[in-house]
Amino acid sequence: MMFTPVKLGAIELQNRLVMAPLTRMRAIDGDVPNPLAKTYYAQRASAGLIISEATQISPLGKGYPATPGIYSAEQTAAWKEIVEAVHANNGKMIAQLWHVGRISHSSLHPEQGVPEAPSAIAPAGQTYGADWQLHDYETPKAMTAEDIAGLLKDFELAAKNTHTAGFDGVEIHSANGYLLDQFLQDKTNHRTDGYGGSIENRMRLLGEVIESIAKVYPSNRIGVRLSPYGSFNDMADSDPVALFNAVIHKLNGYGLAYVHMIEPRSTSAGGNDQNDAAAPLTSEIFRKAYQGQFISAGGYDQAMGEAVLEAGLADAVAYGRLYIANPDLAERFKQGATLNAYDRATFYGGAEVGYTDYPAL
Repeated sequence: MMFTPVKLGAIELQNRLVMAPLTRMRAIDGDVPNPLAKTYYAQRASAGLIISEATQISPLGKGYPATPGIYSAEQTAAWKEIVEAVHANNGKMIAQLWHVGRISHSSLHPEQGVPEAPSAIAPAGQTYGADWQLHDYETPKAMTAEDIAGLLKDFELAAKNTHTAGFDGVEIHSANGYLLDQFLQDKTNHRTDGYGGSIENRMRLLGEVIESIAKVYPSNRIGVRLSPYGSFNDMADSDPVALFNAVIHKLNGYGLAYVHMIEPRSTSAGGNDQNDAAAPLTSEIFRKAYQGQFISAGGYDQAMGEAVLEAGLADAVAYGRLYIANPDLAERFKQGATLNAYDRATFYGGAEVGYTDYPAL
């Protein structure tokens, strides 16, 4: 079933393997995608769909050193070359639009100052600054109504730039404890205005972001990524099933290309290889509530991916680390070939090694 075509909204996929969004921290000055990214993504174009690495919509949306943006002409031009290379290899590619909120450090955007978030609550732990060293998290600035209006304009501009670059659509990053997730979950959203309190209010910003991007793309070229039960980036909600069922119900009204959910067994989001057998399966809980196409991600191997497709719990399966190490993962799965092992030490930063030098069959 993995090698049958599928349509996600208006996007036609040749198979049901999705290359998950993978932060690699290799952008060059100006947060422009690395010239090597053209090779890296083109090598992986046999995936049914490539979702780009998370790409910040503004300087303040940046949370790590050397992540690419999509708010300047130079960034847009570099992405255009990447998308053209993927299309030349018969691939499909969408851009994941990202604002990290409080998961940042002022050294990454000195002109903009401290990070912004729904509420002035610092996350536990430390994060990487512009010097690639760990720093304690700062207490973020609680966003004003004006800040939120500016954010919606930033999402719209980023969507226009992805459209100029030729992407087949966009994915809204509303997962993993970044800004839109921070608005959804009540551990991080203590607001008392129209964006806080009730679940309906906490979902409001996600809806407004979808509507901003829908000025640029038809809704059937917009996806949304969610991570129920995700604890990554110091996240939690007092009633995640009620919250995310409400989110799914809201998303049903938009006619999106897809919803993309991360299984809790991989909520460390690329950290430890953990498989928590006791963790609930989001595909089982939320798939039946969503009326459109559904992508499931998180620690899948080939057999698990086939099983979730056969069970009707997903329409496509996203692979992350396996795609880092196996540019031709689709061909390897099809032939039952041995997979290259990934090298975690080269996931973030650097140049060709661990990026474009993994061998194809």
